[in-house]
Amino acid sequence: MEPNGTAHLRIPLLQTPEDGAVKTVTFQLSDIKCASCVNSVESVVGSLNGVKSVAVSPLDGRAAIKFVPKLVTAKQIRESIEESGFGVDELHEKDIAVCRVKIKGMACTSCSESVENALKMVEGVKNAIVGLALEEAKVHFDPNLINVDKIIEAIEDAGFGADLISSGNDANKVHLKLEGVDSAEDVNVVMSSLELAVGVNHVEMDLSEHKVTVSYDPDITGPRSLIHCVQEASCGPKRYQATLYSPSGQRERDKVNEIRMYRDHFLFSCFFSVPVFVFAMVLPMLPPYGNWLNFKIHNMLTLGLLLRWILSTPVQFIVGKRFYVGSYHALKRKSANMDVLVALGTNAAYFYSLYILIKALTSDTFEGQDFFETSSMLISFILLGKYLEIVAKGKTSDALGKLIQLVPDKAYLVEIDNDGNILTETEIDTQLIQKNDIIKIVPGAKIPVDGTVIKGQSYANESMITGEARPVDKGPGDKVISGTINENGCLLVKATHVGSDTALSQIVQLVETAQLAKAPVQKLADHISRVFVPIVVVVALITWLGWFIPGEAGIYPKHWIPKAMDAFELALQFAISVLVVACPCALGLATPTAVMVASGMGASQGVLIKGGDALEKAHKVKIVVFDKTGTLTVGKPAVVSAVLFSEFSMEELCDTTIAVEASSEHPLAKAVVAHAKRLRQKFGSSKEEVPDVDDFEVHMGAGVSGKVGDRIVVVGNKRLMHACSVPICSKVEKYISENEVLARTCVLVSIDGKIAGAFSVTDPVKPEAKRVISFLHSMGISSIIVTGDNCATATAIANEVGIDEVFAETDPVGKADKVKELQMKGVTVAMVGDGINDSPALVAADVGMAIGAGTDIAIEAADIVLVKSSLEDVITAIDLSRKTMSRIRLNYIWALGYNILGMPIAAGVLYPFTGIRLPPWLAGACMAASSLSVLSSSLLLQFYKKPFHI
Repeated sequence: MEPNGTAHLRIPLLQTPEDGAVKTVTFQLSDIKCASCVNSVESVVGSLNGVKSVAVSPLDGRAAIKFVPKLVTAKQIRESIEESGFGVDELHEKDIAVCRVKIKGMACTSCSESVENALKMVEGVKNAIVGLALEEAKVHFDPNLINVDKIIEAIEDAGFGADLISSGNDANKVHLKLEGVDSAEDVNVVMSSLELAVGVNHVEMDLSEHKVTVSYDPDITGPRSLIHCVQEASCGPKRYQATLYSPSGQRERDKVNEIRMYRDHFLFSCFFSVPVFVFAMVLPMLPPYGNWLNFKIHNMLTLGLLLRWILSTPVQFIVGKRFYVGSYHALKRKSANMDVLVALGTNAAYFYSLYILIKALTSDTFEGQDFFETSSMLISFILLGKYLEIVAKGKTSDALGKLIQLVPDKAYLVEIDNDGNILTETEIDTQLIQKNDIIKIVPGAKIPVDGTVIKGQSYANESMITGEARPVDKGPGDKVISGTINENGCLLVKATHVGSDTALSQIVQLVETAQLAKAPVQKLADHISRVFVPIVVVVALITWLGWFIPGEAGIYPKHWIPKAMDAFELALQFAISVLVVACPCALGLATPTAVMVASGMGASQGVLIKGGDALEKAHKVKIVVFDKTGTLTVGKPAVVSAVLFSEFSMEELCDTTIAVEASSEHPLAKAVVAHAKRLRQKFGSSKEEVPDVDDFEVHMGAGVSGKVGDRIVVVGNKRLMHACSVPICSKVEKYISENEVLARTCVLVSIDGKIAGAFSVTDPVKPEAKRVISFLHSMGISSIIVTGDNCATATAIANEVGIDEVFAETDPVGKADKVKELQMKGVTVAMVGDGINDSPALVAADVGMAIGAGTDIAIEAADIVLVKSSLEDVITAIDLSRKTMSRIRLNYIWALGYNILGMPIAAGVLYPFTGIRLPPWLAGACMAASSLSVLSSSLLLQFYKKPFHI
């Protein structure tokens, strides 16, 4: 950056061009055939007074135009395009809004499916995705037909709690807590002040909570200006104050409250159920300490039985209320979940025991065994399991939580003079930073926003975002990333992206979206969950009949029935054990918890996976298709050698080359000019001025020419030399052919019709490319190059990195066709690319991987984004997918194996041979343990390490 180039940074943030709001209109243009058409439209529209920017896509003919409505209208812009000879259709974006909702009370896959189906049945809802592990729903809806309140109502009607997380475009919203607003008049004053503020689009006031939500244009205003606006609205003795309010913090508080709620319910349950267990199972085995429990109150009703009933009733109906409510809503929507099984099991135990109590009260000869300890202990163990499960679930998003916490709470806002010297310095909340603010970053501090360095020199540790361990040098003009650490120097940074627009926020949003997306392997759990509970109920009924009828008929020996029990009671215990030992929760958690942990770990290591589908497909990849330029190569041309072919000196060669090439915008020209300047300094010339060039001419695809002084200079390829009748001797021909074999481009320089010298330009191969290709081969994955470059260059690069198969001179559609051709052979194909021309192939591939430094279009088209643009992350993505799928399979083995083994044991299969019987309360403990085992298995992915390091 130039020394005096900071003056524009001091422009007031609310000052807009011509003091008018800027709007954007999008048109679909027809007859856009080439770059010339694009240039024509951009020049015509750009010449209109009030048009700020024009962007026309040569691929789809879409034009986005920013303009000031006070100076020019959309109609005038449209007419000017039509007068240029192009057809115009105005594009109206689909009126679809998106909201995210926190859902409470989901226990298994059946619950999440019920919520999803309930939402999809609501008129106006276009799509709904419910994540069980994340306990969230993302709903796409038509705001003209339905609003957020109706969506929350639909979820609550299905029997679940719901809280709004975000709605609409929260990226450009700020929530303020107001003080001093006590009356309708105060509301009107504040609302009017905000609505009239420049850049404010919409204002919503919640007087009961003293909160206001403001939608704004971040290019014009920001949170700090809006707070100032509220304060400025104060009149007379009345003073208004506004502070930031973050709804996102409510989510963390809700999670803590949920954990506390389960803990309190468990402890409350234990307060009653532990004495019941002691009275029923412990004291009777410790005479004479338990003899007092046998004291008969009336007829056969003992004190112990009465105490067990009194203590177990609050557990059954107060603590266990959640199971009744859950069962009611599940049966109401014609489905069944874990709540139904628990309610059936505990009710069977409790009400049979109540029957025993009534019989004992009314009979002086009746003897029976009650199961009050079964129902109370069963509920206690299930609550313990849910408590531990909620705690473990929270740990599955630890990696994502650590990313969110990278942003510092405070930052230093500074004002600078024309020379970049600091005039004032103020500590502010990070959330108050606005675009174009100048932020001071001291050594060791975290960088609060994305921005550009305008002053200072330092190193930044970006490992927490990109996974790259080496500190990155930062100086004027370099970009910095929010959440990274400034290591040793003091930097002044101009904020370019703030709040939810920062790279860190985008990563978090992408990962949260990925965690909501279901992996195809989840379908197995979905299919099983639909029939799981009915099957368990049928098995429990068969178990009861299988033990009761033979017992009554005397088919099995009487000594099999424990003392103080009869065949009915023994059969009932086996049936209750079957009901509560079966665990649909473990099946439902097997996939989403693993995907949550894996996507969070991938993000922390610089690999952004856009959903469970991509994560699953990546483990099947057998062929990786690489683009060449910018993917296998660095993507920045560099001169590797310069030679003389005549009596001209190196200084003359450099001076004339710089003079002509300085006017060219071609990447090769820039590389040649930079190298020629370095050579000129090396050979003793320190002059900075560039000679004037006359008659400058660009020869498309060949080079440039011009007149420097009285010399005619031509710089370009061999074809241009032939066109200008410049003879090429054998020595030059040999130099050209030698470099072409090495995948280099020769830029020839002719002075007055003679070849004076040449520059050899190459796009260097990334240093890790060869080792990455070799490692992929060791993983059983083959590699292919598909590029638009010439065959000689592509083959040379392939030989250098160790790739055998090359497809050169391929256009974007041809790349996609090649991917489809490989897929026709029955193999899973991954495509790695970085440019617009790679987008069709990225979409066509089973797994598209975009280099992080690539174009936005490529990143949008890809399934996986490699943040730090290193090829080693191709290996990381595939290996993480393999490890995750292996973990998911292990989770299914845990969940299915547990149910397959647990249900027969609970049904008493081993009892005739070993005497081993699974009491219902112990079966409940086993059910809780199964969910915990699956969660613990998924959490082991947090220890994932990259298999390949540069």
